[in-house]
Amino acid sequence: MPTPTFYPLSSYDVIVVGGGHAGCEAAAAASRMGMRTCLVTLDLDKLAQMSCNPAVGGIAKGQIVREIDALGGMMGEVTDATTLQFRMLNRSKGPAMWSPRAQCDRAKFIRQWRERLEALPGLHFVQDEVAEVMAEGGAVTGVRTVWGLELLARCVVITAGTFLGGLMHIGRRTMPGGRAAEPAATHLTQSLVGLGLTAARMKTGTPVRIDRRSVHLDEMDEERGDATPSRFSFVGDASPLPQLPCWQVYTNPAVHDVLRRGLPDSPLYNGQIQSIGPRYCPSIETKIVTFAERERHLLFLEPEGTDTREMYLNGFSSSLPVEIQMDALRQIPALRDVEIYRPGYAIEYDFFDPTGLTHSLESKRVRGLFLAGQVNGTTGYEEAAGQGLVAGINAALLVRGEPPFVLRRDEAYIGVLIDDLVTKGVDEPYRMFTSRAEFRILLRQDNADARLTPYAIKYGLATAARAARFERKQKAVAALVDYLGQTTVRGLEVNGFLASVGSAPLQGGAKLADLVRRPNVGINALAESLPILAQTIEKQANNDTESVESAEIAVKYEGYIERERQAAEKMTRLEEIRIKGVFYYNSLNDISTEARQKLTAINPETLGQASRIPGVSPSDISVLMVLMGR
Repeated sequence: MPTPTFYPLSSYDVIVVGGGHAGCEAAAAASRMGMRTCLVTLDLDKLAQMSCNPAVGGIAKGQIVREIDALGGMMGEVTDATTLQFRMLNRSKGPAMWSPRAQCDRAKFIRQWRERLEALPGLHFVQDEVAEVMAEGGAVTGVRTVWGLELLARCVVITAGTFLGGLMHIGRRTMPGGRAAEPAATHLTQSLVGLGLTAARMKTGTPVRIDRRSVHLDEMDEERGDATPSRFSFVGDASPLPQLPCWQVYTNPAVHDVLRRGLPDSPLYNGQIQSIGPRYCPSIETKIVTFAERERHLLFLEPEGTDTREMYLNGFSSSLPVEIQMDALRQIPALRDVEIYRPGYAIEYDFFDPTGLTHSLESKRVRGLFLAGQVNGTTGYEEAAGQGLVAGINAALLVRGEPPFVLRRDEAYIGVLIDDLVTKGVDEPYRMFTSRAEFRILLRQDNADARLTPYAIKYGLATAARAARFERKQKAVAALVDYLGQTTVRGLEVNGFLASVGSAPLQGGAKLADLVRRPNVGINALAESLPILAQTIEKQANNDTESVESAEIAVKYEGYIERERQAAEKMTRLEEIRIKGVFYYNSLNDISTEARQKLTAINPETLGQASRIPGVSPSDISVLMVLMGR
């Protein structure tokens, strides 16, 4: 590539590279915190494009979206404005497992994001490809683009998704690209490696897109959303769009036979793809190889929007040849006449070792350089958006000269996500699960605002309306919890209700809180037979569903919550012992060789972080604690 002539264009506080879910949240946060911000992206018509399924949330991911909203991010509000179907997953389990999920209108989702971003006065846009991150004296100074623009900035946030060195695969055919019909970014990886970052390759995939008119929907099982749809945002309204169904269908042995016939041409099995894909979202060809004994696999047919016939076949991710994909699909009776808009494909792309980042997502090597999203080895819109929000906030704080914003593991799933990335690194695309969080009873979707909205207020990301609504809710919850704990009722008042739910009658009196703690007893149901409680709910919470639910959870699970809080406080003590710069680990003969190597490579900030590094044993931590005491 010939050396271009560069033309100085403008100076910014923060430049965000990439307009996906991470980039949009980063740009919005930095701009709203008063930074002169520039978002550089390949296509302004694809902001926050849902590259894979048109859905937001799910197990653990839904909690992340609630956290993003509580912190003042935009994903929750955009999702609520474009939801086609809302479901609260895991309602049959405890509230720590409840996870909201929304099927969205893909085109309207993009439009909503663009409208909201363009309304931010401090945010500027450049449609271009960044070829180089400029740095001087160990700190970023800006970026250069392939069209010769030189953009100066004090901080740069890289959120390039799957576009860095993107290579798409369908059968034995390959094509450079960051997404179907979109070019790859071919220069930036080399620039970042030149600055000292460590790059590697990962792989992901996406399913076939189907023409609704060619599907026999009457031969599928219909799946509807919640009868009373909820929302993600703590301040928004439920979706104005019509609520649409999804459909379920299964593969069969005939489908699997066709897929096996195509395996010699599968880039996953013929050696064409060497990089690692997501363990928890395997392709259909991986499923039939890994689970060869299974005669069928569940697929979900999901609508893409209200104004299109395009549908998404969730569970049929594939990079097999097009004719194999088509032939396999037509073995399913309901898809016997299927026509496709686009086949499934796999994509390989560059990412960077996240252990080279601090908890603020700033590079340890280059001051003012932040990375967020799939470039850090994660997968999923929600994981990307959460990182983007944190990176945008920290870029703004760095410009202001203020301390970084770091979330602890007991404060947010986003805190667990980032700590896992920078402490443990990744050997496959990282996806959040509730099981990754030690304190998931504390990290519920219902209390995300109580945990995180104070930060949004502190950093100027909460509007006055959000702050006021948050204050009202917190007061309502506290008042209801206090009322339940102080108010005594007699058996005569509640025994009829208790009998109706199969609960033992009262012989005397009892606090309302003790009744709520019983299985099968809920506040709303109890209030229907106890007028004084119904009046209190109306007076204290104005019948706000979320306030009542939060109060009920706080009372019903009080013992579990308190026990987990105490465990979190013990862990926090280790987080307060800072060890960065204290030890020259290679000289510590009292710890294991592996611990010396890992501690030297990660250079943890605190003793708590050191304790979570794979290969560092409890005895190694004990040695460090003794040495710290000396």
